Amino acid sequence: MNVQYPFSAIVGQEDLKLALLLNAVSPEVGGVLVRGEKGTAKSTAVRALARLLPRIRVVAGCPYSCDPESPNPECPAGPHLSDAHSEERPVRLVELPVGASTDRLAGTLDIEKVLSEGKRAFEPGLLAAAHRGILYVDEVNLLSDHLVDLLLDVAAMGVNHVEREGVGVRHPSRFILVGTMNPEEGELRPQLLDRFGITVEVAGSPDPAERAEVVRRRLHYEADPKDFADKWASSDEGLARSVVTARERLPDASVSEDILFRVSSLCAELGVDGLRGDLVTAKTARALAAWDARNEVVLDDVRRAAPLALSHRRRRNPFEPAGIDPEETENALGDPEEDPEPPEDPGGVDTKPQNRDGNAATPQPNHEPSETKAGAGERSHAASEQFRPVRLEAPTRGNGGPLGRRSRVLGGAGHPVGDREAGGSLRDVALAATVRTAALRQGARQASRPGVAVRREDLRENVREGREGNLILFVVDASGSMAARSRMSAVKGAVLSLLTDAYQRRDKVGMISFRGEEARTLIPPTSSVELAAARLEELPTGGRTPLSAGLEMTAEVLRRERLKDGERRPLIVLLTDGRATAGPDPLRSAAMLGRLGAASVVVDTEEGYVRLGMAGKIAEALGGRCLRLEELRADALVGVVERRRVA
Repeated sequence: MNVQYPFSAIVGQEDLKLALLLNAVSPEVGGVLVRGEKGTAKSTAVRALARLLPRIRVVAGCPYSCDPESPNPECPAGPHLSDAHSEERPVRLVELPVGASTDRLAGTLDIEKVLSEGKRAFEPGLLAAAHRGILYVDEVNLLSDHLVDLLLDVAAMGVNHVEREGVGVRHPSRFILVGTMNPEEGELRPQLLDRFGITVEVAGSPDPAERAEVVRRRLHYEADPKDFADKWASSDEGLARSVVTARERLPDASVSEDILFRVSSLCAELGVDGLRGDLVTAKTARALAAWDARNEVVLDDVRRAAPLALSHRRRRNPFEPAGIDPEETENALGDPEEDPEPPEDPGGVDTKPQNRDGNAATPQPNHEPSETKAGAGERSHAASEQFRPVRLEAPTRGNGGPLGRRSRVLGGAGHPVGDREAGGSLRDVALAATVRTAALRQGARQASRPGVAVRREDLRENVREGREGNLILFVVDASGSMAARSRMSAVKGAVLSLLTDAYQRRDKVGMISFRGEEARTLIPPTSSVELAAARLEELPTGGRTPLSAGLEMTAEVLRRERLKDGERRPLIVLLTDGRATAGPDPLRSAAMLGRLGAASVVVDTEEGYVRLGMAGKIAEALGGRCLRLEELRADALVGVVERRRVA
């Protein structure tokens, strides 16, 4: 018998436990995302939560968990009669594996009925099983894009709609969405991140006594799970009763007009996109009031709700730490009547410059990027403003690599998204689709002729799509010529923008710089994009331009990395004007690097009316493409395409 670790036995992690309990009290909060390092009881807490939820009444035998008080008239397993037998059961915790197929999640044709009866029928998936329960996704940040898109649609609509292979089904699918993730393995798409009502950051305790207690309880649980569970049973039962009591009190928990105004003021002050943040903050505050046995939301509820509901919704750079400064919250929630009115000038006109949102802007006497001395003959430039870059990807489709969001892949690394008639060289048989096709052609199976006869024309093969994460190797010209006209500030801004893009697409990154007489590996290939961003900010410029040395160092790094991680395809991003003032001919080094077969993009940083086009020649020797620095912007690329269409 599988005995779950008791919820009340979890040591520490108070924010995590509170976030889960608030969703148990009010599923309308919208689920919870738990972010943190491994070994911090994320999965343990989520699995223990289901035992605290009140049991639900369902129509007996209905796989869609229809409520007997108001059954779905269009239920695929119905229609249910008014006197249909009902039963009470625990809330389901349905786990969505990272590598699940679309059929497993949404449902598909019931092969057993096709084989036995020759009829089309629907086999419900995980979205049906999760209705009125919990849908748990461990490592949600590694979920494939096609599953994310499906999950987003169902979470938004509360309905799963399947149309395939002659079967059309709609059924309700409303659930508490709970996800856990380790941010070191990549971030979530903003659309999915916003679907989680609240987020919690968890970390291991630095207190030795608390850590020892965690180990002590775990050892007891592993030695005798039943005895350990019995020891904490009364505590869990008390929490379960508190959840029921808070649920009953929730409809009476009122939110005053003043509190609503404070919530909206807070969201506006923190730069929260959309209105979902306002709604979730108010709902979380109501759940807190009900949990604390109060019928009215107070300002302290909003203070406690804000970090949970808003930290993942405010606009910020991905390299900035998540969270909300308590001082920011306190300032935004201050009494508006006590805020002094801004002084006016004698003429009654506010002479302070304003930014786009109408707030007073800080005077900026100089719009050029800042510059500081870094050493003899060296200068350090701050990065210019970041932007949304174009997608840089390998021009050829790979045969499979680590899951990500960069370059396209075919074959085994992709996920099946459909099937098609088999071609001449059949390598990837879609077994279920093949059997379905053969069974539908033959009709009902007869007792005297068991099995299904599969012909060549029945064979189907999987259609797989996917994207992989790449190794983005940045090779940056940091010579003295890059300091002219603050080009290095623009280059740093471009690389930071591409690093942000790599962070979101689950790439590994590496960074090489060259100046003076040599090239240096600033960052060997790593998953820590934040470290690369920090090293880039510190990078000074100065000296001659040993472009050949930079290319040779790149080749050396690629050879070493292929021995360690041969499945991850590299993409070289070289930022240079193509001019070399030290070392041998860079074209020979570029041709040598090109023979390694890595995809490459040369970003031409050359400025001025007269351009030599040396970067284009380097790109040609590498066998890659060449982009001007300004063409890295996604909006600039749209303009280029439009101009080409007109021409």
